[in-house]
Amino acid sequence: MSASVLTTARNYLDLTKPRLLPMVLFTGLPVLGMAAGGWPRFGFAALVLFGIALAAASANTLNAYIERDKDALMVRTRTRPLPAGLIAPPAALLFGLFLGVASTVLLYAVSGMPAALVGIASILFYVFVYTIWLKPRSIWNAVIGGAAGAAAPLIADAAVNGTIGVAGWSLFAIVFFWQPPHVWAIALYRKADYEAAGIPMPPSVIGDEATRRRVVAYTAGLLPVTVAPYFLGLVGPIYFAVASSVGVWFLYRSVRLFRERTDEAAQGVFRVSLVFLFAVFLAMLLDLLIPL
Repeated sequence: MSASVLTTARNYLDLTKPRLLPMVLFTGLPVLGMAAGGWPRFGFAALVLFGIALAAASANTLNAYIERDKDALMVRTRTRPLPAGLIAPPAALLFGLFLGVASTVLLYAVSGMPAALVGIASILFYVFVYTIWLKPRSIWNAVIGGAAGAAAPLIADAAVNGTIGVAGWSLFAIVFFWQPPHVWAIALYRKADYEAAGIPMPPSVIGDEATRRRVVAYTAGLLPVTVAPYFLGLVGPIYFAVASSVGVWFLYRSVRLFRERTDEAAQGVFRVSLVFLFAVFLAMLLDLLIPL
């Protein structure tokens, strides 16, 4: 395969924001074990996760197509394939639509209509509600738009059970409530970037101090949501111990951000938020695989 073909393939892969996809799959994986009361067949699980990955890739690609002009104005995004001129916008649009169709067809073929419909809904919500409507207009974009980023557990639950039950909604809630403090931490130390692109974020609209208070409030609210799967009987003591510990750590770093009021503290909250989400879902998987 020639170097040019590999480079083009890499550019198209970059459109899907591949660094985000493993975390999407990671948040959907535990539901496969919870929803059915035991792990489904490997082939079924792999195809469902691939369908979820395609849905997320479609949403990310269509988001990149719509926001290409804004991305060109921001330091952290101006080197992406579309603002850098590495891929033509019509080609990116067709690629995003193809991924969406492929996701829908695969989820329908493997698990039926409910999962396919939830997958379609997640793409449409991310593109129309979040990217086109909320993000350029409201500081609440990260709150309401978080529903699209938390869709993987819902798709997985629908794929296994044909409906969305307690397992799917519980894990959805964790990602949904995690997203605002995660995004607002970025907005604090990337404020100039968002202002250059004309995207309203809390630090620019209501101020840094009010944003920090909201980071603390949402992180505190995330704690009971995070431990809820334990009290609902979905997981056991391994999960509870890890989730409560990293939840307190996340809250501590948020309070530290409120007190220190620095970009470094905001970057620390951002990094801890990633560790938190990874640790919570890893603990969930360990608890399901090694029940006590």
